[in-house]
Amino acid sequence: MNKPDYDKLFQKQIEENKGKRLLLHCCCAPCSSACLERLKDFFKITVLFYNPNIEDEEYERRKAELLRLINTTGWADFIDCDHDTAEFYNAVCGLENEGEGSSRCLKCFALRLAKTKQVADDGGFDLFTTTLTISPLKNAQAINEIGARIGGEKWLYSDFKKRNGYLRSTQLSKEYGLYRQNYCGCKFSKRESELK
Repeated sequence: MNKPDYDKLFQKQIEENKGKRLLLHCCCAPCSSACLERLKDFFKITVLFYNPNIEDEEYERRKAELLRLINTTGWADFIDCDHDTAEFYNAVCGLENEGEGSSRCLKCFALRLAKTKQVADDGGFDLFTTTLTISPLKNAQAINEIGARIGGEKWLYSDFKKRNGYLRSTQLSKEYGLYRQNYCGCKFSKRESELK
């Protein structure tokens, strides 16, 4: 069975929902840059920074860079969620030694997208999605399946790496001088990155 073309679904949803309020879960400024650039002309965007998988110092650094990008471009509003790493560790308990892209990551995606849906519902947003699909290391199909299961009609499908999205994120990172990390965010992915 062929996987859906999430970029085509995304473009169709954009046409049907222009001008609506979108809550965009963001993991970092580099990934967010190209996603925000692609979305800014179609939606009233609020960025949600909810990443309990990221340790404190790294979390603050990524948040500061994302705020700097948003303040510089004016592309979105910003919501900072509570930062409680215990939520992440509880969600992935027993999966600590699985590698990048494993069921540990799927649990992490589900945790962050469920919170994004909750904030979207509480805030009266029309749609929500995530920047996670821009990474060539992330499984867009898995992320979209989780998002659709959690969000139903509120989920905005995406595969932001399509149409040179990841390349554009590297260009914008250079243009805005953004701190660009070399791992997803959790200490397990950092350990794996350091071993490579």
